[in-house]
Amino acid sequence: MRLNSKGQVTIPAELRHRLGFMEGDEVEVVEDGNSLRIVHADAADSRGRRAVARMRGSASTTRTTDELMRLLRDG
Repeated sequence: MRLNSKGQVTIPAELRHRLGFMEGDEVEVVEDGNSLRIVHADAADSRGRRAVARMRGSASTTRTTDELMRLLRDG
């Protein structure tokens, strides 16, 4: 298997079928030590949701949501 110039590889059809990967499936590439794993994306545990979970509660402002929205919108 060869990595192309866009960083893409083709997963052999036999492996896709055996492991249940279908066209259009959401997948994630997960770092695992010195290896990468391609896994089905869990909608309840997406990369975005994990990022939000990490940041939740880390804001250091006393402004309300409305005040922050006004600040962002009015520039």
